Amino acid sequence: MSVRHPDYLPTGKPTVGASRKWGSVPEDQRLGVGVVGLHEGHTMLVALRSSGLCRAVAGCDLSEEKRADAAASAPGLWVTDDFDELLTRPDVAIVAIYTPDKLHAGQIESAFRAGKHVICTKPLVNDASVAERLIEVGRETGKRLQVGQSTRFYEPFLQQREMYARGVFGKVECYDAHYHHRMDWYYEKSPWTVTDTHWAYLGLSHPVDLVRWYLGEIAHVQAMGTTTALGEKYGMTRPDAIAVNLMSHDGKLGRAFGNYGLSELPQGRALIEGLLMGECGTSLARYPELRHTWVGPDGVEHDDDYDHTLAGYHYRHELKGMHYGEFCNIADSFASAILNKTDNSPDLAEGLQTVLVMDAIVRSLESGQTVTVPRLRR
Repeated sequence: MSVRHPDYLPTGKPTVGASRKWGSVPEDQRLGVGVVGLHEGHTMLVALRSSGLCRAVAGCDLSEEKRADAAASAPGLWVTDDFDELLTRPDVAIVAIYTPDKLHAGQIESAFRAGKHVICTKPLVNDASVAERLIEVGRETGKRLQVGQSTRFYEPFLQQREMYARGVFGKVECYDAHYHHRMDWYYEKSPWTVTDTHWAYLGLSHPVDLVRWYLGEIAHVQAMGTTTALGEKYGMTRPDAIAVNLMSHDGKLGRAFGNYGLSELPQGRALIEGLLMGECGTSLARYPELRHTWVGPDGVEHDDDYDHTLAGYHYRHELKGMHYGEFCNIADSFASAILNKTDNSPDLAEGLQTVLVMDAIVRSLESGQTVTVPRLRR
């Protein structure tokens, strides 16, 4: 058995701590999940150990080593290197896609036509031209999609959203988000990122999604970018540091910023931050810190720290960043929506609208102009 995946590292934290609860049914009634792409997807297999509504039943990857790792991590897991074979299995209710970006659109369509619901990691797709086709296939098949936008399902961001929904901060006026992360390890793990996609779709998808979540549909974007020394070292010819101003149709302002070649300063700034500025309060959610700092109408500043109770659920070991808690939250919230026939978010339409924003960012970077974001025809 390979030991390279962090799932096998020793842990000083509890493997099961306090966690979000989306419901629970007997194990034989839980929705079966087939995971495609067993590097990042391995994290989903481990995360589902804590699920009350889903269970891992199948895995698919071209790598024999990754299939063996997955089977060892999830006893009883059926594994294959054939995606189409996985789609024929009646025990797979949800296909969870963690493959390279360029494969997503075709795999989503195939899963829908095979009668499966889909979880797809961000970016949903990296080609805006396929958006309306996927909407049409989703409508034809009646199948649902959940974007695996992990930041939304991290505890401080869930807390921020729930307090916003209760009216603690009033109406949002501005939202400022960033995701900064040194990515030499990512280039070495996934060299296709240098040639086959754009950082506007990769890392920047986190802050762009957060801005869209609060501002609603984006009308205009203005983007500037540069290529860092680290990006140049790995052959990157497109910007890997990008700053974007965004405006919604009703005039609210947002900013999304991402730098993927910096020297990180974790004592000073979290990798991901979402700063909500409302008419009567302000909120700062952070990742990977389990902290939410906020002030409401009474002017009292609060600093809520969930590390003691939730670090074991989100990380399972000392290495932060593996998304175990977020992935379980994504799967269980989606399963709850399916079982209870309620809405899930971000769904296919919302995810594709974010793709149109990211496409507009690329066009703004290339033209140096402010770009209008098209609306998705639903």
